[in-house]
Amino acid sequence: MSGCLAPYSVVIPAYNASATVGEAVASVLAQTVLPAEILVVDDGSTDETAALASQAHRLVRVIRQDNAGPGAATTRGMSESRYALIATLDADDVWLPHKMEQQLSLLSAQAATDGVFSNLELFGESSLSGSIQPGWLRSTMVIRRHVFDRIGPIIDPPGNRGDMVDWLARAREAGFRLELLAQVLVRRRVSTTSLSYGRDPLKDKGYLHIARQRILRSRAGKLPG
Repeated sequence: MSGCLAPYSVVIPAYNASATVGEAVASVLAQTVLPAEILVVDDGSTDETAALASQAHRLVRVIRQDNAGPGAATTRGMSESRYALIATLDADDVWLPHKMEQQLSLLSAQAATDGVFSNLELFGESSLSGSIQPGWLRSTMVIRRHVFDRIGPIIDPPGNRGDMVDWLARAREAGFRLELLAQVLVRRRVSTTSLSYGRDPLKDKGYLHIARQRILRSRAGKLPG
């Protein structure tokens, strides 16, 4: 099967993820279609994230940078990726083994599709553990390189929440076709240490910033229709 599908890069932004990055990388290495490269972007970690990632496998290349946020780290990895298909994964989430095979098969069969996502299952420290949700987020995403080249950086809003909400909105506004597979292909960890855990007025202000930016784009006539 792997010989029929295009090679792909994996980008994993990671900040102080020593407890989970090994499991995340292992889930990539367990894919039925292996990647051509795995780029772990160490976003200024103060723990053993970089060392653990670099020891995981020969396919892993660690890129170090000063702490700038998950969007900036993802952007750095995408910029340095070498293949026409890019998959992304948060360092505390895991892929199920057939994830990439199914998504690559869809992209191979549908040339007009620019990106593909999937449903996900929550697990970890939450009463929501086991629930299924649409996965319009980093850990389920596989895109064609030209989408990133056109849309540009994933921008970290104030509070560092909502970077992918903003970037995907910009991709849709530009007319790119994004599909969601109904299958559960990713497990998303819910932890009290996760950036997205719970509600926090300081972190959640990023969502207001994103909404304001979209209104400004609309007023400037930069939205379709």
